[in-house]
Amino acid sequence: MNPQHETAAPPNWARRITEATMAISLGIMVLAVFINVLLRYGFDTGIVFYEELSRLMFVWLVCIGAVLAAAEGKHLGFDMVISRLKGWPLKACTLLAQLATAYCLILVAKGSWEQVKAGMHTFSTVIGYPLALAAAGTLVMSVGMLIVLALQISGRLNNAASDAESRVE
Repeated sequence: MNPQHETAAPPNWARRITEATMAISLGIMVLAVFINVLLRYGFDTGIVFYEELSRLMFVWLVCIGAVLAAAEGKHLGFDMVISRLKGWPLKACTLLAQLATAYCLILVAKGSWEQVKAGMHTFSTVIGYPLALAAAGTLVMSVGMLIVLALQISGRLNNAASDAESRVE
């Protein structure tokens, strides 16, 4: 384990709330899809509401999961170059990569905000929810990942894969 990365992990309560939210969302999605499949193949009917609900919940599930994966350092990474570096070159390359990631996340947040604004007056076909609700998932994801990245840069949260071997489950 690299000593520079020995910092606090994400708070356990936040992780548990996030995982519970994801589990509940996944359970509702599975139940909705299962009921729809039974209705379609058993009774030649279906509930269209469930399709839109499942799609919306899937978007939010992926976005919340992406923030959790970022906080736990479980996103895929390419470290062939930095694994061979030590000292200030390692710190410089790591900071450069983090700043590039922050820039990309800011672009995602900006685009997501524009989609949220555009979706405020546009509604889904079946359920009738504002389409901004779906676009808000990527906005929450990008802002959440920016917060995680800021904590990583400040040293208050574990950096990505430097100690991945010790965290493999």
